[in-house]
Amino acid sequence: MRKIMREDLLSLEKYAEQRLAFRDRVMVHKKDRRLDLGTNAVLYFEDRLTMHYQIQEMLRIEKIFEADSINEELDAYNPLIPDGSNWKATFMIEFPEVEERKKMLSRLLGIESRVYVQVADFDRLFAVADEDIERSDDHKTSAVHFMRFELPSEQSTALKSGAPLIAGIDHENYMVEVRPVSEAVRASLINDLS
Repeated sequence: MRKIMREDLLSLEKYAEQRLAFRDRVMVHKKDRRLDLGTNAVLYFEDRLTMHYQIQEMLRIEKIFEADSINEELDAYNPLIPDGSNWKATFMIEFPEVEERKKMLSRLLGIESRVYVQVADFDRLFAVADEDIERSDDHKTSAVHFMRFELPSEQSTALKSGAPLIAGIDHENYMVEVRPVSEAVRASLINDLS
């Protein structure tokens, strides 16, 4: 997928005029890019449209209009756009109660390296997590991680030919498998593969 360039972005004024319609389009798009992994974990698969929206929102919220600052946002978010042989996702661990969340983030240490996708009967592909910065320490994991799933060409080909997609987490304190991933999510993710 092509990365986002400065010329792809709307000015703050133009974005304000188009924001609601753009947001509505992105929210519809995101529905087929969300994958619940049990009751407390979610993968949000990113792509060019979701990142374009994220950048526009950051520019709006921070009132960024200077070239250097815009380039910093592009440098931060462009790496989350798939490269044609992978999927990129934001992984979130969601426990609504603060005390339970603290306890579980401690119990789920290392979970970010135990999230996987699997095409049909091929081997599981575990996520490469947090390539930008470490988000866990010796005592707890973070509630948010950024992940990449690198798909070998034969698995991409199998998916495009109709092979089912499976996803899950294989952690001693959180085990779940989605078998198969819904057709809507699967079809949306196939679009990320060139």
